[in-house]
Amino acid sequence: MRFAAHWGEATLRAIRDVAPTIRVFDLVPQAGNLLPFTPGAHLDIRVMVNGQPETRSYSLIGEAGGDSYRIGVRRRADSRGGSDYLWSLAPGARLAITAPKSAFTLDFEHSEFLLVAGGIGITPLIGMAGLLKRRGARFRLLHAARQRADLGFERELAALLGADYIPMLSEEGRRIDLGAEFARLAPDALCALCGPMPMLDAARRLWAAAGRPAANLRWETFGSSGRLGAEDFRVRVPRHGVDLIVPRTMTLLDALERAGIGVISDCRRGECGLCAMDVLAVEGEIDHRDVFFSDHEKAANGRICACVSRATGTLTIDSDYRPDAI
Repeated sequence: MRFAAHWGEATLRAIRDVAPTIRVFDLVPQAGNLLPFTPGAHLDIRVMVNGQPETRSYSLIGEAGGDSYRIGVRRRADSRGGSDYLWSLAPGARLAITAPKSAFTLDFEHSEFLLVAGGIGITPLIGMAGLLKRRGARFRLLHAARQRADLGFERELAALLGADYIPMLSEEGRRIDLGAEFARLAPDALCALCGPMPMLDAARRLWAAAGRPAANLRWETFGSSGRLGAEDFRVRVPRHGVDLIVPRTMTLLDALERAGIGVISDCRRGECGLCAMDVLAVEGEIDHRDVFFSDHEKAANGRICACVSRATGTLTIDSDYRPDAI
């Protein structure tokens, strides 16, 4: 029960590894023409997981104007199956993709910019950094990773940005101090951040504590990132007599839809809140992975975004879905 998306076909033209766990895919639309997009945009891509079609979102690398769309995909041990599927493909494979979508953007009415990436979160920021460099803007790009092998794109970014690109490797004892970085910024500065949920939570808290305008912090996060590792959990929907196990490789939303329970959804990234459902009980813990609910709402555990959030133990929820009303 998603809002309409316009799908087309693309050919996988080339594959390139930029790190042991990061692979770049060049996609050429069958129609032959690339649609314009702004840095920070993403594609939705149809993948096959356990023999079933699912949708994943991947940020576009760089700026518009080339002859292909370029995405970077990190292969994770706790993957929900999308990265495994893409990594199994060879050049020439056909994929269903949407037109580029822009939900993570910059504006240029600021005297200074700070870009912050955690791991593969660098992908949407590459185009932003290149654009800022060409415009002669004052900015820095901080890229956090555990070790140098996890960075990906380091040579490309160092050549493009010079000293404005700053790797922060925890194995070398270098970690991003967001509070200190925010304190250095001009009063009207804009920060764009893409990384795992703990990084985003810290950034939002520290940005607010610094008294900075909420509109000047832009972010994107990974729908698969959370405080807890993904594991199987049980979900019950008493209204529909449903009691099922949500595998660690599947979202709650997908599991409900396969059980015949319709859920209104759109972004499937934990941003729009359309798939939010009432929580009746939880025997375990909810891992809220969305950016829709406030910290207070998440602590109350009254609702859950089914597209990205998970749980441990047993979760009992309610659904507005009424098949007899359709």
